[in-house]
Amino acid sequence: MNTLVLKDDMSAAADIIRNGGLVAVPTETVYGLAGSGLDETAVRRIYDVKGRPAVKPLSLMVADASAMDEYCEDVPAQAKLLAGRFWPGPLTIVLRAKPAVPDIVRAGGATVGLRCPDHALTLEALRRAKLPFAAPSANPSGAESPKNAQKVLEYFDGKIDAVIDGGECGIGRESTIIDMSAAPYKILRPGALGEDEIADALVDGMKVIGITGGTGSGKTTALETLRDFGALVIDCDALYHELLSSDAEMIAEIDKYFPGAVVDGAVDRKALGAVVFTDAEALRDLNIITHRFIQLELRRRLRAWAMQGGTLAAIDAIELFSSGAAKRCCATVGVIADRDVRLRRITARDEISLEYAMMRVNAQRPDQYYLERCDYILKNNGTREEFSDACLNLFMEVLQK
Repeated sequence: MNTLVLKDDMSAAADIIRNGGLVAVPTETVYGLAGSGLDETAVRRIYDVKGRPAVKPLSLMVADASAMDEYCEDVPAQAKLLAGRFWPGPLTIVLRAKPAVPDIVRAGGATVGLRCPDHALTLEALRRAKLPFAAPSANPSGAESPKNAQKVLEYFDGKIDAVIDGGECGIGRESTIIDMSAAPYKILRPGALGEDEIADALVDGMKVIGITGGTGSGKTTALETLRDFGALVIDCDALYHELLSSDAEMIAEIDKYFPGAVVDGAVDRKALGAVVFTDAEALRDLNIITHRFIQLELRRRLRAWAMQGGTLAAIDAIELFSSGAAKRCCATVGVIADRDVRLRRITARDEISLEYAMMRVNAQRPDQYYLERCDYILKNNGTREEFSDACLNLFMEVLQK
């Protein structure tokens, strides 16, 4: 067999593949060995030429994300989100396969990986062929993946029909493979695209609602409603206290700027409070430190939730705006109530005196602060049932946008 070297005739490459031949194709990562992903005989040739074990499934190269609906079922919206962000590019997305994908491609399994390569010549060949390519790396199994056409010819000259000479591959590392056929999503093979970058893209597509307001206003009821919608709820006040006990880096920074506030590696909250609650500048400095670490932990938890398949989260934070957490939110909701209503609730709930409840309320932000900054306001002067209904109606409106 004479292996053709093609440089710009993608019609010829498409014809070869449509007729059951094998063509090595360039991508942004490494060269792939491509045949029709719908032709069992062509796929069997790929296995034979590579010496690839039949138990290892093949992925399919596709021209764009529309192939997800054509060849896969139960496709989560998050998969299309990743395709929109990273395709063409070095990401293979594993999904549940439709019967149209031959059993030999799936190696008898129920899933198939899809990948849209970022190389103009190969994309043109895909568009002209009008079918997906089964295309593992163009090397004998166990050998180094080729980054240029010359290396492909060293491996397969005379054994395949053609190679598209698309120059040197820019990345030289295989695509990252993520299994999104079921939650939680799993990175099956680390590659050119980092897991954090993938998780951040999923977080960007997540609906995150910020809830803020003073004590006694009814935030707990609002958050319970969001939990009923399936949201992950992150309480920034609880997170702050957790980090005070567990984050060595944050504790070390507090120790540096507030001498005497850390004893034997642990934050003395009373000593720290004695400083910051009598000195506005010291409180500001503490917030600069703690807000940064809270934001890092928020990002970590949202990433983890996104990889679990989560699409909705709520951030509960009194300092939603000053901490920067509001920037992560698609909507911010302020929960307010009249002063006498809040006082009544606080004294009953916390079993404290009216005088102490007044001190707590006086130390918090006025309603006007939330009215000026929040996208939505929930006023809670009535019964718990009335407020639950108001929360339900508002969040249904927000989530439909």
